Amino acid sequence: MSETTRRAYEVVVVGGGPGGLTAALYTTRLGHETALVDRGGGRAAMMQDTHNVIGVPESVSGNEFLQTAREQLEGYGADLVRDFVTDLQRDGDGFVLETAGGDRYLAERVVLATGFSDERPDPPLPRTGRGLHYCLHCDAEMFLDESVYVMGHGDSAAQVAMIMLNFTDEVDLLLDGDEPTWSGDTERQLRGHPVDVVPEEVVGVTNGEDGWLESLEFADGTVREYRGGFAMYGASYNSDLAAGVGADLTADGQVVVDDHGRTSVDGLYAVGDLTPGHNQIPVAMGDGARVGIDVHYGLRTYPKSLEELAAEGAVDDATAVPSPGDD
Repeated sequence: MSETTRRAYEVVVVGGGPGGLTAALYTTRLGHETALVDRGGGRAAMMQDTHNVIGVPESVSGNEFLQTAREQLEGYGADLVRDFVTDLQRDGDGFVLETAGGDRYLAERVVLATGFSDERPDPPLPRTGRGLHYCLHCDAEMFLDESVYVMGHGDSAAQVAMIMLNFTDEVDLLLDGDEPTWSGDTERQLRGHPVDVVPEEVVGVTNGEDGWLESLEFADGTVREYRGGFAMYGASYNSDLAAGVGADLTADGQVVVDDHGRTSVDGLYAVGDLTPGHNQIPVAMGDGARVGIDVHYGLRTYPKSLEELAAEGAVDDATAVPSPGDD
């Protein structure tokens, strides 16, 4: 699109992860002109392998998974745009979106699927997906009976370290030079579990020929072997667009939604990792499906309500949608 482009859609989805793609797929297939604006990247794109998605082999990478979804979406007629939405404002009963590329989109409904970014420890680090992981429910099974680390200093890191004992009895909790910030209750709980707390800073990493982590070196000169582990430093939610238009957020910055993905702003929806709940591909896809259907309910013309019929009269034969089998 050119710098002066201004195009109206019924639905604009911002973000091209599993939740956003699914929402756009539903609205497109249900007959609504839909654009998906995606800057690229994201947590799903980082996956070396796809886990917990029924019907999708684990050999499929995140990028392959997303590319297949984009091709499906384009096949049904949605417009896919590689750009970054920088501003979202109300425009009458709808919305106007501005992009970094200088384009403007008008939309009756907007779906935000902008997710979050994992807060990461400082280098040196193993390669993400080959020893450095962020999703316990996705990747814990990969480390059955293996030596595992959990890196972090808060309650979430301590809890994940204890949870990993369900999968292996070799779990270290790495403070990486930080002081513990977990609560007193978590401290007492942690003492009752066979987790080795390692305070020293990580200063080196060794990977094998296959790229997988083999060991970490610490400031005191010790070397510990690990198959992999999890970094638990929290998340930074990409909720600026929602906040800018007045949507309610949680204390952590997630967008508050109801059971249909509706935000506190009429016509604005949010799905996937941007909202409270489990950060999983199937969960995000379910969110997208619910939002897509709810958007359709709000935009479709028929059936007219009794109130509309009383105000407008019956549907004229010339404008009515033909029934199947009509000549």
